[in-house]
Amino acid sequence: MHSSPNIEIVQSPDYRDGYANSVQVRASVWDFMLVFGAARQDSANEVVLRNFQGVYLSPQQAKALWNLLGQNLAQYEQAFGAITLEPAQAFPNSGMGNGPIH
Repeated sequence: MHSSPNIEIVQSPDYRDGYANSVQVRASVWDFMLVFGAARQDSANEVVLRNFQGVYLSPQQAKALWNLLGQNLAQYEQAFGAITLEPAQAFPNSGMGNGPIH
């Protein structure tokens, strides 16, 4: 019989929480990179994205995260109602590559 190892979750000394309302996704053959930032609109014609953390994920971990987020979003919407997205024109460069994902 094969038993699963005990998993202990600890925070490293440089662990920190942060709030992101911008996530940029960059993909290559080897990995995905998520760049988290905060978007701020100081004027009608300028949005400033201040990136503060980049995280590389293997394709397997990216797919696991996608599945996990989908499950959690479905539970959230069931409990609190549908989530609506901002108009796409707020961030015209959104999508895979260099723009934020909302």
